[in-house]
Amino acid sequence: MKNKLYTAFMSHAQGHIDKHVANVAVMLEKPVGIGEHADIIETIEKEMKQVAEYEDLKACMKKHFGQDKGTLSE
Repeated sequence: MKNKLYTAFMSHAQGHIDKHVANVAVMLEKPVGIGEHADIIETIEKEMKQVAEYEDLKACMKKHFGQDKGTLSE
């Protein structure tokens, strides 16, 4: 069960990373199409902060509960 929860958490975090990276890619490629964002740089910064947060969460999970810690054996 621990391994499934670990894998689910890592997948969940990666999904958020992928979503925010895709948002930034769209803004960089087509900034004109983003009418509701007056400050594109600020919006990109917010998206990248979300990426950093989820990358930190993944790193923290791996550090404390990764398979090399031996905590996930069932």
